[in-house]
Amino acid sequence: MSVRFGLIGYGLWGRHHARAITAAPGATLSAIACRTEATAAAARQDFPGVPVYRDYRELLARGDVDAVDVVVPNTLHAEVGVAALEAGKDVLLEKPLAPTLPDCDRLIAAAARTGRVLTVGHELRLSHQWGAIKALIDAGDLGDVCSAAMSLFRFPYRPGSGGWRYQASQIGSWIMEELVHHFDLLLWYFALHGEPVAVSAVGHGRRGDAAMSDGVACTVRFPGGRYAAVTFSLTGFEYHFTAEVVGTDGAVRGWWSSGLDRTRQAAFELKAKRRGATTAETIPLAVSGELFELEEQLRQVVPAFRERRALVSPEDARRAVAVCLAVERSLRQGHEVSITA
Repeated sequence: MSVRFGLIGYGLWGRHHARAITAAPGATLSAIACRTEATAAAARQDFPGVPVYRDYRELLARGDVDAVDVVVPNTLHAEVGVAALEAGKDVLLEKPLAPTLPDCDRLIAAAARTGRVLTVGHELRLSHQWGAIKALIDAGDLGDVCSAAMSLFRFPYRPGSGGWRYQASQIGSWIMEELVHHFDLLLWYFALHGEPVAVSAVGHGRRGDAAMSDGVACTVRFPGGRYAAVTFSLTGFEYHFTAEVVGTDGAVRGWWSSGLDRTRQAAFELKAKRRGATTAETIPLAVSGELFELEEQLRQVVPAFRERRALVSPEDARRAVAVCLAVERSLRQGHEVSITA
């Protein structure tokens, strides 16, 4: 039997979610809820046979919706996610889980209380490219992980409907908006070595709030002297991401570059020097990029919901939010801060 999805949110990324749902084996797009009349008109045009609502609660009241895919501004995640869980729906919730820890805890408690599945859209874990790094680590090909470095250099954000992406009240911060993906990867890569200890961050920006900085550099300290360095620039051009992980017996480096972030036309590479090797090898990759990863996420979430499990648990997603909040505090306070659990 098909898993019948309701989609809440039909901005640019929501439209990609809609197409990914319709392409996923065993999934059906049963209803769409939109924030504005403009996006509702677009949804009706794109999917003329699918009911479209302006109030997401009307979508949640439908008996022919088994699961809900939530793609709304960050500060609405807890409100919409809790309502969907309490309506008896399984939930795929876009990252971040929520921009505050109390709201994260509300979502986790609602999933436990209702017995519904809550999975969070950290789809980079499903990437052939970034997932291959985790496979190398888990196989012991790098030895003991010592350090990592990630760098994101990109064009400024699109404003989003009504300019919501440029409002801290809607997203929490630009750290939460995108770097949460990269902190989630780092926590995943360093999972064998315990929770991160502290972060130190500096940034520059023009909007009065250090957490909305156009450029950020930070260090995340892990137990045993391990660390990760992360840099982020919103005043660059095109879209370029690099990730490097170094271990006691090997290292891996990957990069992804394109004119746009959401494209099927990109250049990318992953090279690794494994334990015992004298030279690095190029690891074959068929595809890489957010659109492919989103499609893979929807393909995998259908059987995951049927099997009553999350692809990325809300508890894991909460840990990435905690790191983002520590980076925000460090930017505002100007010194290293501990990560609050």
